[in-house]
Amino acid sequence: MVGLTVLATVLALVPLFLVLGYLLSKGASSVNWNFFTKMPTPVGQSGGGMANAIVGTFELVAVAIVMGVPVGIGAGIYLAENPARWLARAVRFAADIMMGIPSIVIGIFVYAVVVQPAGGFSTFAGAAALAIIMVPLVTRTTEEMILLVPAELREAALALGVPRWRTTLSVVVRAAGSGIATGIILAVARVAGETAPLLFTAFGNRFWSTALTQPIASLTVQVYTYAISPFADWQRQAWAGALVLTAIVLALEVGVRWITRGTARVAR
Repeated sequence: MVGLTVLATVLALVPLFLVLGYLLSKGASSVNWNFFTKMPTPVGQSGGGMANAIVGTFELVAVAIVMGVPVGIGAGIYLAENPARWLARAVRFAADIMMGIPSIVIGIFVYAVVVQPAGGFSTFAGAAALAIIMVPLVTRTTEEMILLVPAELREAALALGVPRWRTTLSVVVRAAGSGIATGIILAVARVAGETAPLLFTAFGNRFWSTALTQPIASLTVQVYTYAISPFADWQRQAWAGALVLTAIVLALEVGVRWITRGTARVAR
C-alpha cells in the first residue's frame, strides 16, 4: 500500500514537472533583462519585452487585494462567530456557489455593471473582477481557520472581562492569522493566472499605463495575444511570459507552504 501511494504521488507530480520542463525549454532562452525592462515592439518587429504587462499584473492583483481581502475576512469572521443565523447560512451558501462560477461569467458581469456604464475598459474594472473571485475563497478560508482556534482561548479572554468583539479581533483572529494569510495567498495565486475576466474588463494595453481609469496590460492577456499571433518572435515571448507567470504563482505557493509549516511548528 505504501508503494501504491508513492506511485500515485509520482503520477500526480508528473504533469507538473512536464509543464515546468516544457516551459523552461521553450521560454528560458527569452527571459532576459530586456524582457523585464522593455516595452512591446510594434507588430512585425523583433525584440522588446513585457515590462508594462508585468507591472500591470502586479497593479491589478494589488488593487484586487485592497478591494476583496477586507470583505472576505470580514465575512469569514461573521460566519465563524454567527454560524447558526440565517444570514450566515445564506452568505456561506453564496460563497460556495461563487467559488464554482466560471471566471468568464464574472468578467461578463463586471463588463455589464462597470465597463459599460463607465464607457470603457479600465484597471479598476479588471481589479473588481479579480476581487469578486477572491472574496469567496478568502471568506471560506477565514471561517475555517477561525473555527480551528481552540475554544479555551476565547473562554480565557472572556473570563478576564475582555469584550467579545475585542476577543474576536485580538485573540481569535490573531491566533488564526497564519491560516488566514495562507488563504489570502492562495486566492492571490488563483487570480494572478486569470485571463478570461480581464479580456472583458482591463482588456490590455500595448503602451505604458498605470491609471485606474484606463485599460492596462497584464501578463495573462499578453501571453494569450502573443501565443495566437503568427509571428515567431511574439510566440517566443509568449512562452517567456508564461514561464514568468508560472514562477510568480509557484513563489506564492511556496509562501503558502512556508506559512503552513510555521503554523504546524507552533501547534506542536
